Amino acid sequence: MTGTKPPTWLDIEAELRRWTPEEIVEKQLLPYKSVRVLKERCYRRQVFHHNDGGRITFTLDDIRRENARTAVTPADGR
Repeated sequence: MTGTKPPTWLDIEAELRRWTPEEIVEKQLLPYKSVRVLKERCYRRQVFHHNDGGRITFTLDDIRRENARTAVTPADGR
Protein backbone atom coordinates (compact mmCIF):
# COMPACT_ATOMS: atom_id res chain seq x y z
CA MET A 1 0.00 0.00 0.00
CA THR A 2 1.16 3.51 -0.70
CA GLY A 3 -0.52 4.95 2.38
CA THR A 4 -2.94 7.15 0.46
CA LYS A 5 -6.62 6.81 1.15
CA PRO A 6 -9.28 7.03 -1.54
CA PRO A 7 -11.20 10.33 -1.67
CA THR A 8 -14.38 10.52 0.37
CA TRP A 9 -17.62 12.14 -0.74
CA LEU A 10 -16.74 15.15 1.41
CA ASP A 11 -13.43 15.53 -0.44
CA ILE A 12 -15.16 15.30 -3.81
CA GLU A 13 -17.89 17.74 -2.75
CA ALA A 14 -15.29 20.24 -1.52
CA GLU A 15 -13.46 20.06 -4.86
CA LEU A 16 -16.68 20.74 -6.79
CA ARG A 17 -18.01 23.53 -4.56
CA ARG A 18 -18.09 27.09 -5.94
CA TRP A 19 -17.35 29.96 -3.56
CA THR A 20 -18.78 33.46 -4.04
CA PRO A 21 -16.61 36.57 -3.63
CA GLU A 22 -18.58 37.37 -0.46
CA GLU A 23 -17.67 33.98 1.05
CA ILE A 24 -14.02 34.37 0.05
CA VAL A 25 -13.74 37.72 1.85
CA GLU A 26 -15.82 36.62 4.87
CA LYS A 27 -13.74 33.46 5.45
CA GLN A 28 -10.48 35.25 4.54
CA LEU A 29 -9.55 32.57 2.00
CA LEU A 30 -7.67 35.15 -0.09
CA PRO A 31 -5.89 38.32 1.04
CA TYR A 32 -8.69 40.73 0.11
CA LYS A 33 -10.65 42.69 2.71
CA SER A 34 -13.25 44.08 0.30
CA VAL A 35 -15.66 42.23 -1.97
CA ARG A 36 -15.59 45.19 -4.34
CA VAL A 37 -11.80 45.10 -4.73
CA LEU A 38 -11.87 41.32 -5.29
CA LYS A 39 -14.56 41.64 -7.96
CA GLU A 40 -12.70 44.49 -9.69
CA ARG A 41 -9.55 42.37 -9.83
CA CYS A 42 -11.60 39.54 -11.33
CA TYR A 43 -13.10 41.86 -13.95
CA ARG A 44 -9.53 42.89 -14.90
CA ARG A 45 -8.52 39.18 -15.01
CA GLN A 46 -5.89 39.68 -12.31
CA VAL A 47 -7.21 36.89 -10.04
CA PHE A 48 -7.87 33.21 -10.83
CA HIS A 49 -11.66 32.69 -10.92
CA HIS A 50 -14.57 31.36 -12.99
CA ASN A 51 -17.28 33.33 -14.77
CA ASP A 52 -20.29 31.04 -14.36
CA GLY A 53 -23.08 32.58 -16.39
CA GLY A 54 -21.79 36.06 -15.65
CA ARG A 55 -21.31 35.38 -11.92
CA ILE A 56 -17.84 35.32 -10.37
CA THR A 57 -17.11 32.09 -8.49
CA PHE A 58 -14.03 30.34 -7.12
CA THR A 59 -13.12 26.66 -6.86
CA LEU A 60 -10.61 25.22 -4.40
CA ASP A 61 -8.14 25.04 -7.29
CA ASP A 62 -8.62 28.77 -7.99
CA ILE A 63 -8.00 29.57 -4.32
CA ARG A 64 -4.88 27.38 -4.23
CA ARG A 65 -3.50 28.89 -7.47
CA GLU A 66 -4.13 32.45 -6.30
CA ASN A 67 -2.46 31.77 -2.94
CA ALA A 68 0.55 30.27 -4.73
CA ARG A 69 0.70 33.21 -7.15
CA THR A 70 0.80 35.76 -4.34
CA ALA A 71 3.26 33.85 -2.15
CA VAL A 72 6.45 35.71 -1.22
CA THR A 73 9.79 33.94 -1.45
CA PRO A 74 12.20 34.66 1.43
CA ALA A 75 14.95 37.11 0.46
CA ASP A 76 17.83 34.84 1.49
CA GLY A 77 16.46 31.91 -0.56
CA ARG A 78 15.98 29.55 2.38
